[in-house]
Amino acid sequence: MAPLRSARRRPGNRMHRAAMLLIAIIAGVGVLPGVAIAAPAGGQQLNAADMTLLNGVRLAGLWEMPAGQMAAEKGQSAKVREIGAGIAGEHQRLDQLVVDAANKLGASIPSEPTAEQKGWLSEMQNASGARFDQIFVTRLRVAHGKIFPVIGAVRASTRDATVRKLCEEANAFVQHHMQMLESTGLVRWPELPPAALPAPGKDGLLAAASANAGPQVGVSSTVVWLVFLAALGTGGIATYRMLRRS
Repeated sequence: MAPLRSARRRPGNRMHRAAMLLIAIIAGVGVLPGVAIAAPAGGQQLNAADMTLLNGVRLAGLWEMPAGQMAAEKGQSAKVREIGAGIAGEHQRLDQLVVDAANKLGASIPSEPTAEQKGWLSEMQNASGARFDQIFVTRLRVAHGKIFPVIGAVRASTRDATVRKLCEEANAFVQHHMQMLESTGLVRWPELPPAALPAPGKDGLLAAASANAGPQVGVSSTVVWLVFLAALGTGGIATYRMLRRS
């Protein structure tokens, strides 16, 4: 009779094991993804992404203000002259905002354009007429297109309130500038660089912005997710088989 009693208990044991397995899987859903988004210890601190934004917005103003002033003075078309003056004036306001933010955060930001940006200014100085208008619109539109996604990426993940506020202010200015430049009809759409999406291990503005996703744990988040999904699939199959047998 003992074997019969044991056989009667087996369905219950299988159901119990299945329930425990499901609980473990559900617990994994709540735990594993948290590895990539856990908050860093020690409170809020500026990281590479925050500094990328501060430096990028500051550098943009340092060369686009004189570029806009140049366009206001020597642009061939009235539209380019008007837009140049508008961009110069708005960048002056944006530059003050980024300086104020850096002072509040105790961060050091650039005081002069990069060598590449100085080269763009020299290129404009040596151009005139329709060629100047084209160079001005092309250079500024490409530059704004590069900083625009960085602003969004940092705004989405920064933990600092001052940086978030600057992102929102910079986003409005940059979008307006792109719209103004595009209104000239001189933007060469097929020649715009493709969108630069962040890639693991790649050193670039968008990749730096991904630093706000959380602290490094020594394991790629992609690997964590693959292991998690594999465990989920295996657990689901095992659970289904147990329930079917019972």
